[in-house]
Amino acid sequence: MEVLNSQHGIVAGSMENSKNKEETKMSEVLNVEEIFGSKVFTLGKMRERLPKSVYKEVKKIIDHGGELSLATADVVAKAMKDWAIENGATHYTHWFQPLTGITAEKHDAFVTHPDEYGKMIMEFSGKELIKGEPDASSFPSGGLRATFEARGYTAWDITSPAFLKEDATGVILCIPTAFCSYKGEALDKKTPLLRSMEAVSTQALRIVRLFGNTEATKVVASVGPEQEYFLVDRDKYLKREDLIFAGRTLFGAPAPKGQELEDHYFGTIRERIGSFMKDLNIELWKLGVTAKTQHNEVAPAQHELAPIYETANIAVDHNQLVMETMKKVAGRHGMTCLLHEKPFAGVNGSGKHNNWSLGTDNGVNLLDPGDTPNENIQFLLVLACILKAVDTHADLLRQSASDVGNDHRLGANEAPPAIISVFLGEQLEDVVKQLVETGDATHSIQGGKLLTGVSTLPDLDKDATDRNRTSPFAFTGNKFEFRMVGSADSIASPNTTLNAIVAEAFCEAADILEKADDFDIAVHDLIKKYLTEHQRIVFNGNGYSDAWVEEAERRGLPNIKSMVDAIPALTTDKAIGLFEKFHVFTKAELESRAEIQYETYAKAINIEAKAMIDIASKQIIPAVIKYTKSLADTVNSVTAAGAEASVQSELLAETSGLLSDTKVALQKLIDLDKKSEEVPEGTELAHYFHEEIVPAMAELRAPVDALEMIVDKEMWPMPSYGDLMFEV
Repeated sequence: MEVLNSQHGIVAGSMENSKNKEETKMSEVLNVEEIFGSKVFTLGKMRERLPKSVYKEVKKIIDHGGELSLATADVVAKAMKDWAIENGATHYTHWFQPLTGITAEKHDAFVTHPDEYGKMIMEFSGKELIKGEPDASSFPSGGLRATFEARGYTAWDITSPAFLKEDATGVILCIPTAFCSYKGEALDKKTPLLRSMEAVSTQALRIVRLFGNTEATKVVASVGPEQEYFLVDRDKYLKREDLIFAGRTLFGAPAPKGQELEDHYFGTIRERIGSFMKDLNIELWKLGVTAKTQHNEVAPAQHELAPIYETANIAVDHNQLVMETMKKVAGRHGMTCLLHEKPFAGVNGSGKHNNWSLGTDNGVNLLDPGDTPNENIQFLLVLACILKAVDTHADLLRQSASDVGNDHRLGANEAPPAIISVFLGEQLEDVVKQLVETGDATHSIQGGKLLTGVSTLPDLDKDATDRNRTSPFAFTGNKFEFRMVGSADSIASPNTTLNAIVAEAFCEAADILEKADDFDIAVHDLIKKYLTEHQRIVFNGNGYSDAWVEEAERRGLPNIKSMVDAIPALTTDKAIGLFEKFHVFTKAELESRAEIQYETYAKAINIEAKAMIDIASKQIIPAVIKYTKSLADTVNSVTAAGAEASVQSELLAETSGLLSDTKVALQKLIDLDKKSEEVPEGTELAHYFHEEIVPAMAELRAPVDALEMIVDKEMWPMPSYGDLMFEV
């Protein structure tokens, strides 16, 4: 008894200690100002560690472009290395974004050959900082590189700060870089983005100069991407081969409760999820990511994180870090983060709302309408140019948000339709209408006050316009929100496209206005012209309605429903002319990206098909056979006992019928998948998978999902939707 008491005392003491630790953890005070950017080689750290002349040269190049001398690069490299080693780093890597959709890194140690006394010296040169040489043949190139041509280069993006990553491999100094081939073609997503940022800056400066702004030296594209994601229990995830191989559930009957009660959106965050979010924030803040907003999203187990706006290329880098960190931190908490656009059928998928704006380096937001937008001529010209850009290149903008997972989301009455349109709101729509119909905008709708009707509550300032969550490209006060982007996708492509198409519109407007004899009349006429010619792109109604699909067709707006159908937009004469004019892509680079996308689509669907075949053959059919045997045994036993077994017999017949349907559909998918080996790669193969394999996969899923509603839960071989979404 004394031993038992002692053991209980130990257990009780242990539980108490654990409780105290948890309470301490929950109540610990975080000094966000102190930890923010602690793992980033910021300008502040540069200023502290670099000679003044070197720091000035670096800052000048960051602000205005240029190239570091090798001598200066050596000084920067030493300071960066010393800081990294002080923080535990042993290796460095050129961190880049190839055309795989994820980041890539190759770690090199700071170590050098020991001296004659056996002493190790840690070194990092300016040459190593500026340039790396990864194997280019091992990354997608779309024909830009032959397999045997291996040489490629990574080049330091000085505008994006170096940072430290810490995980099981240790502490690694990560240097954000661009990635190009031996012949200079862009093999990554960063290089075209940087080119597009320069293009839109150059052309936007021409516009602001016309309005008398001589102080601005550049116009910066800023981005704030809202990241949606799902969290599921790690153990349950590992029991779902479809989640492991495809990132989404290929089978799955609806849970008894989905999102119909709308009780998850902005609901109380569960403690397990809250603990994850807390650790996620800390990790991101250390990396200099301005994680601002967190909340539950619409679907069960779905959440969102939104940062503050940043320069476009830094926002792209940070979004890649956000996705990577989400996965890493989720693993620490016994969960898995799902970034697929549609991990669960029947509930909302995940997107990544891309908030985009343009501002001068002297603090002018080109998308700020002011209190009286009808009088803000510069804003109206910028708005008219953007409408022209979006209307002219709707196909390109739609393509920029295309990926395999997004096909399940776009147009599904949970996300923007596949039709590109622009929401302006009542205030701006009214201004546009005045300009188009009369030639003058004499007034603007004002917001006024929102009366709460409660004496203890303040009356609220009411905006002049509401929001429209069904619009793919919505004006939201001082920015545009491009809502089509998929949750797993890089935001580099949509922002590259946005910058390029707007640069073209600015260029054409500037070409006209710079030659005008009377600027005031010319700008007035041009605004009216652009708004009149492109007002078809403006739609403020319900983008989910069937009526809008019909109306969009009447207006001549493209309705591109799939990734495969969107890819050709990359290689039209119109697209090639646009991107080559502003040096964003060459024709060869565009053709390579089209080829890569066709290949990506075919590979992704092939993996999904093979996963379905494997799961159905090895897990589902054997489980159903086992269940039918138990039913048959029950029928025989009950009948032998002289009792009625009609219910069991009906279940047996229904189950057997669905099992037969499953086998037929499975065999069809097997045959079609095998036939794909004979289809030529590229466009033809992608279309084959889209038009033949995808429908066959749906045919196989239907009877399997019906079987899940019948078969004993204990016999079903994988966790259900209810298990995944509600037991986390």
